[in-house]
Amino acid sequence: MMSAAQIQTSLVSKLEALQCHFTWDLDPNKTKLLRLRDKLVDIGTEEGNSWLGHIYNLRGFIQYKLGFTNEAQSFFNKAAEAFRQMRKADDGPWLVVNYGNLAWLHHHLGDQAESEAYLSKVEALMKKYPSPSQDELHAEIYAEKAWTLMQFKTDRELVADYFQKAIRMQPDMVEWNTSHVIWLASAFKHSNTGLEADVLEKMRVAKEQDPENLYLAAYYLEQLAKKGERVEDEARELARRVLRSPVSSYNGWKAILRVYRNYVSVDEAIDLAEEALENHPDERYLKRCVALTLKWKIIFFSHSRPKQTMIDRAISLHEEVISLYPHSSLVKKVDLANIYAKSNHGQAKAEQMYQELLKMDLEPAEKQLLYNHYARYLHYERQDYNKSIKYHMKAAEIPQQSYFRGNSIKALEKIKNKRRNPMWREIEMFLENLQEP
Repeated sequence: MMSAAQIQTSLVSKLEALQCHFTWDLDPNKTKLLRLRDKLVDIGTEEGNSWLGHIYNLRGFIQYKLGFTNEAQSFFNKAAEAFRQMRKADDGPWLVVNYGNLAWLHHHLGDQAESEAYLSKVEALMKKYPSPSQDELHAEIYAEKAWTLMQFKTDRELVADYFQKAIRMQPDMVEWNTSHVIWLASAFKHSNTGLEADVLEKMRVAKEQDPENLYLAAYYLEQLAKKGERVEDEARELARRVLRSPVSSYNGWKAILRVYRNYVSVDEAIDLAEEALENHPDERYLKRCVALTLKWKIIFFSHSRPKQTMIDRAISLHEEVISLYPHSSLVKKVDLANIYAKSNHGQAKAEQMYQELLKMDLEPAEKQLLYNHYARYLHYERQDYNKSIKYHMKAAEIPQQSYFRGNSIKALEKIKNKRRNPMWREIEMFLENLQEP
């Protein structure tokens, strides 16, 4: 007869063998978890969202990691119900991850009997819906694992591999293919020329297969515009569809606003976002969208000093958005500082905000973003060119690949090549000794 210790060891080994959020090495810090929670909230819970079960599963795991076990269980239960409604079945392989999560949660809560009950449910499902081979997972598990790792912006090739395996096994699951294509396209986020031809073709096919996906439609339109196609009429037509749809970050708001900004007009982008907010005045995500369009106008598209009324509106809205997103507002705080710098009497406030941000305990990627923005602010708003160079160097020397690091390196190379600034030799030596990530 097994001792209590042996029973416990056996239970833990069974739990560790499960495929679920608790065994997928998802261990980001608290700041990342809070930001991800914000992101998932903005996706919304509209019925018909094919990823709703997965969203609830991930929200449950995040709540557990943050110490909210009751909320965690509630989200795991919602996930199970969402899967039942979406798949129109009481059970199926899509519940393996969910039951695994619940087995782990009850184990951590000390309710071993309930934990074992969910382990038994997992075993029953795996017998009823076996994977194609011993070396492979079920397609539903690959898809959920890929989608979850996608949210954590983890190993790019691994996410693509999981999606491909899931799609190969169940090619009729349109939403899996759509998310896979969006993941492939995200590698070109900061490219001025858009996607490579093969990825663009995959996106075109995905759009045909998933015509109701507004996020994909807006993203595809943006890529066509980057290739030189005229998209104004299609953009306006798509914007009407987005306006009529439920508010969700999955409905392509930022993508369609970027299309308006770059290929229609930034003023029309502002009007579109304001119209949406007027229709849904309490939606924080739309407040964020309006704030974004006002920032574009004030910082990037004003050839003369913007009207103070617009600056005041932008400042007020940014302050509100920062309060609505207390855990994911670094970028908005930087934007607010830059908007103050454009104000008639805001220069001192802008510098004060930057100094406060520079004192914060930030992660390397956040420091890169901040140093790069501060360097540009020093250059363009303060004309303090030498100090600007120092902060571009601080951004560049953090050994982590990012858009902001690349931007600072480009700025330094440009100054070095012109050889007008007395620091050009120092910059040359700095770049020669720069460590690659």
